Order: sequence, then structure tokens, then C-alpha cells
Amino acid sequence: MKIIKTKFKDLLIVKQKNNFDKRGCLRETFSINKLKKIFIFEYCTTSKKNVVRGFHFQINNQQSKYVSVLKGKILDCVVDLRKNSKTFGKSFKIILSASNALSLYIPKGFAHAYYSFDKENIIYYKLDNYYKPSSERGIIWNDKNLKIKWPVKKPFVSLKDKHLPTFKEFFKKKKIT
Repeated sequence: MKIIKTKFKDLLIVKQKNNFDKRGCLRETFSINKLKKIFIFEYCTTSKKNVVRGFHFQINNQQSKYVSVLKGKILDCVVDLRKNSKTFGKSFKIILSASNALSLYIPKGFAHAYYSFDKENIIYYKLDNYYKPSSERGIIWNDKNLKIKWPVKKPFVSLKDKHLPTFKEFFKKKKIT
């Protein structure tokens, strides 16, 4: 397992290794000795092809996330919401897949979204704080000011995600604490 720094403070790529044999594959997905992060909550999502989820985050009850793909392939994307950061308002994208064995550690203060490439995609999360519905917020996935190029122009997006505010609208109304 190898930790790779990005240009975003504390945003880390984790390179794992798929070990194949006649039975299948074994991959070490997390080691506290390597990443040195403690997680208390885990969940798994599945998404079909051409789905975009996000951008999601929590205020008042922020979460760091560790995202891995167990099956399929996604374009994982984050936006830095930390006002005092040099990369505030900037985005970072990476392909995470079962075959490339990459994971992404997303620190508190980022909005998270992804696009699903394959017929079935299984995404596994580790989080350092619990989900709290009253703290959930979002930014619209296709905010033109964020200049994110998604693989398709008309993905499948939930009704809730279609009505999220833009980055600028969110910061006019709310403070992240």
C-alpha cells in the first residue's frame, strides 16, 4: 500500500495491490499503519451505469471519507469547501476502479460526487463521523463555475441532487463549521 499526496492539503490517493491467483483476487484496502486515520462508520453503495451522485457533504457534523471501489469503475470528484485553503473552490478528479486498486482519502471540508462507468459499481466508504441527516448539504453536480467535465452530458441524477444549489449560492446562504 502506497500513500500519494495531491496538490490539495490532506487529500490523499491510496495505491493498493490486487493479488490474483486461480481462486480470484485479494486486496488489502486499508491499513491504519499506513494511512493513520481512524474510522467509526462504514457503508457501501451500488450505482448503475451513467449515474452521478453528489456533490454531498455535511455541515456541523463533517466527515472525512475513505472511498474504494470493490466492483466497477467511477470518476470520483471532490470540491474543496475550506475557505482558508489555497485550493478553495477547486476540484480534483480521479478514476477509482476495482482493477486499478486506487482509493481516495477525502478530509473534512470537501464536497464529494462520482460518476459510474460500468453496469454495476460497488463503492465502499469508511468515515470518521456518523451520518446525520440534518447536517446533510450539497452542491449541484453540473455547476458551470466549477468547470468539471463529466463523461456524459445527461447522466441519471436523483431528483434531490438535481435541485441542489450552485457553489456560489451555497456560500451566500451558509457557513461551514
